[in-house]
Amino acid sequence: MNRVRLLTFNSALPVLDYKVPDGMAVEPGAVVIAPLGPRQITGIVWEADRLPGEEVPAAKLRAIVEVLPVPPLSAALRRLIEWTADYYCAPMNSVARMVISSGGALTGPTTMTEYRLTGDEPERMTPQRLQAIDLLQGEQATIRELSELSGVSEGVLRGLVSAGVIEPVTVAIDRPFEPADPDFDVPELSPEQREVAGRLVDAVKARAFAPFLLDGVTGSGKTETYFEPIAETIRMGRQVLVLLPEIALTENFLKRFEDRFGAAPVQWHSSLKSTERRRAWRAISQGPQNGGAQVVVGARSALFLPYADLGLIVVDEAHEVSFKQDDGVRYNARDVSVMRARFECIPVVLASATPALESLQMAESGIYEKLDLPSRFGGAELPHIDYINLTEEQPERGRWLAPRLVAALEDRLAKGEQSLLFLNRRGFAPLTLCRNCGFRFQCPNCSAWLVEHRLSRRLACHHCGHETEPPATCPECGEPDCLVACGPGVERIADEVAEILPEARIAVATSDTLNSPERAAQFITEAENGAIDVIVGTQLVTKGFHFPELTLVGVVDADLGLEGGDLRAGERTYQQIAQVAGRAGRGSKPGEVLLQTRHPEAPVIAALAEGDRDAFYEAETEARRHAGAPPFGRWAAIIISSEDNAEARQAANRLGDSRPHADDLMILGPAPAPLALLRGRYRYRFLINARRNVELQRIIMDWLATQEFPPGVRIGVDIDPYSFV
Repeated sequence: MNRVRLLTFNSALPVLDYKVPDGMAVEPGAVVIAPLGPRQITGIVWEADRLPGEEVPAAKLRAIVEVLPVPPLSAALRRLIEWTADYYCAPMNSVARMVISSGGALTGPTTMTEYRLTGDEPERMTPQRLQAIDLLQGEQATIRELSELSGVSEGVLRGLVSAGVIEPVTVAIDRPFEPADPDFDVPELSPEQREVAGRLVDAVKARAFAPFLLDGVTGSGKTETYFEPIAETIRMGRQVLVLLPEIALTENFLKRFEDRFGAAPVQWHSSLKSTERRRAWRAISQGPQNGGAQVVVGARSALFLPYADLGLIVVDEAHEVSFKQDDGVRYNARDVSVMRARFECIPVVLASATPALESLQMAESGIYEKLDLPSRFGGAELPHIDYINLTEEQPERGRWLAPRLVAALEDRLAKGEQSLLFLNRRGFAPLTLCRNCGFRFQCPNCSAWLVEHRLSRRLACHHCGHETEPPATCPECGEPDCLVACGPGVERIADEVAEILPEARIAVATSDTLNSPERAAQFITEAENGAIDVIVGTQLVTKGFHFPELTLVGVVDADLGLEGGDLRAGERTYQQIAQVAGRAGRGSKPGEVLLQTRHPEAPVIAALAEGDRDAFYEAETEARRHAGAPPFGRWAAIIISSEDNAEARQAANRLGDSRPHADDLMILGPAPAPLALLRGRYRYRFLINARRNVELQRIIMDWLATQEFPPGVRIGVDIDPYSFV
């Protein structure tokens, strides 16, 4: 009798054994349906010797019900799942669930029913029906998705279906994607670009693991350069994965890709409808040889999709913090992409103008091959960077922009050129209080103030999403007209610009305003066509955008990123400001960057003003080496949380009492996390520092195994943390 071991998605029973019925062909990686009690579950067939589990007597084994009609997960992908679970101290089935991320792709018909407006009006109009009709113009999706888009219940929408206002449409889900043409519009590269592209093309042809760090200044044409190995991979009939850190960057990339290859790539991100996810997943698992996906562009989760024949991985803006997931499986897509390339035996390109210090260290040690693009494409010059010392050049009372920055904005507007003001703080103001009694608006679920958003008239928590309307009176003392906004956000800066330059056309660019690919595309079109004079934005505008008429960048608060005690604060501040500075002067006109700061002597500000990246990185490297911080040491965090504060504190203290003692290992805590209350859960934190030779994951897992935690307590392990809140 043939028996197999399944990795299931059941957290209580992650590993189960089953028998294979006569005549059923099952191989490792196959996705199957199997019985569990009175119901059926999905599982992945795994090699028994690689998946520990109890040996079940043959007589007790139940039979697999069905092998699902999808290709088996490859050995390389199974090894990646194992490695990710082991390295990040995560359950294997939680990692595997990211692979099987479209349940609809596993089975079911190849057509489905979507719904759209017919153009007719109902005989009886209600506010909910009016809202649905207004918000669903041009949309086509399932009833559930239309409900989410419109903010009305599914019952309201089904009533509109009965009234003939919304009609069902049969959609062919698995229709093929238009193929890309590697020779559609081959660009003329500079000698530097040709040399780098040639090295990457050779690596693609070699079909071997080869990690590259593509280090090119902003505007050097990194994208056009790595398009050439993408073209070669397409010629070879293999697949390419391009990871982007932000969905908002996708539209800009798609346009450039389509201009080069004559067709759009396959997308993968959270904004896709369920039918789009199913179609993409199945096309990716089929591969180009069977009419499937050639090039996939997506967010970090695209890394775990079941590619049929992956030939190249590109991680664009590889330094970005958003490649690190902060909940669930807390993985870093930059690092996991290198491991996937290793298991697949293919090249991986980490592209950045401001590489992570860890990546630079890997290049210096010879593990990564470093490729440089040190100058801008087409003769464009890097912008001139200067700082404004706010202790000497103070803004007018009640304003946030210094006179020199205001004068520069006025000058650009007079010349018909564009300006960009950067402040990494969404909303109008980070804090709202009562001037009468001092009451501050705090989130009921988190240890955080509510941020005022005047554009949408709401007070919002940026951690849990809680929202409320600003009240007319103070909730504490009842005084009317007494609420004061403290500090600036981008909306407040935009209001100030509107007062200073009333004729200027202003756009606020944040995740609130560019919250869909369509809105991002509209913003790009308006900026490229000169319909915007001043962009006021957060970190969303620091990368990926190319506006030739943008000649001035003003950083409203260059010191903001240095607050909070983050071990990477200096590096991240440098990366962010260098990236946003790189938006200036990308065309034929010279660019200027002005940094408003109260600490011009800070190493990161001095390095930016002097344009001395190497000196900054050398100083940062030595500071990390001295502190035993990455890349010379390792950090990990353990977060204990519960809805009951006493329960969380007691669990943390018990775990602390059993802490391991080992050489080259330091355990700090337990202590309340900086965000001691998050999404209604009280949080306590351990921070662990270890030398690189310490088996950190094994020590952590053995330590946690010594304790039994109450059902209400959650334990989170964060290896190589980027967030320390």
